[in-house]
Amino acid sequence: MAQNFICCGREQAFLMPPSLREWLPEDHLAWFVIEAVEEMDLGEFYAEYRADGHGRAAYEPSMMVALLLYAYATKQRSARAIERHCRQDIAFRVISANRVSDHATIARFVVRHEAALGELFGSVLALCAKAGLVSTGVVAIDGTKLAANASREANLDYERMPARSSPRRRRQTRPRTSSTAWRAATSRPRSCKRAPAGESGCAKPSINLDRRAHTSHISLPQV
Repeated sequence: MAQNFICCGREQAFLMPPSLREWLPEDHLAWFVIEAVEEMDLGEFYAEYRADGHGRAAYEPSMMVALLLYAYATKQRSARAIERHCRQDIAFRVISANRVSDHATIARFVVRHEAALGELFGSVLALCAKAGLVSTGVVAIDGTKLAANASREANLDYERMPARSSPRRRRQTRPRTSSTAWRAATSRPRSCKRAPAGESGCAKPSINLDRRAHTSHISLPQV
C-alpha cells in the first residue's frame, strides 16, 4: 500500500476564479482598514486627477490610501518594502486587488498627497471616536522650563519629611588632589618610628593646594 499524502500540485490551475474574500478571515485588520477608508472623505485625493479621464490610468486613490494605512499600521514605511509585501503578503495583495504597485509609484503618491494624508489622520481619529474606541478631548501641555531641585535627596516621602527638617551634617570632603599625592601626604614615612608617650614624633608633611590651577605642592620632611 502506498503512502498517503495530501496532493501538492503547484502547476494545477484554478478551475474557478479565486475569490479574495476567501484569502483572509473576516476579522482581519485588512478588512477593517478597507471599510474604514470607505467611510472617509477622499475628495482632496480625487481632485488631483483629471476629470476628463485623459492620460494613463492611475491607481485608485482609495486603494492607495488603504494600502498606506495598513502598511503604516504594520510598521512598513518603506516604499520598497510595501512593493515587496504586495508580491508575497496575502493581506497586501487583498488590499491592492492582487496588483503590485511599483515603489516609485507609491513614493510619488505620498509626495503628491502629503498634505491630504496629514489631514487624514484626523478623520481616522473621528472614526475611532464614533466607534467608541477612544475618548476625545483637549490636552494642554505646558513646556515652560522652571529651575528646581530635582535630585534624589530632594525627593522625599511623607515618612522622611520630619527627618529632613532637622539640620544635616555636612559631609567632609578631601581636597582636590591626585590620589598618589594624597596617599604620600597622609601616610607615615617608613623611617619614622612611633614616638614614646610625651614626645613628638615625625613632623607632619605640609600640603599647599592651589584650587585655581588644580595643582598641589607637597613638601616632605627630611629624615
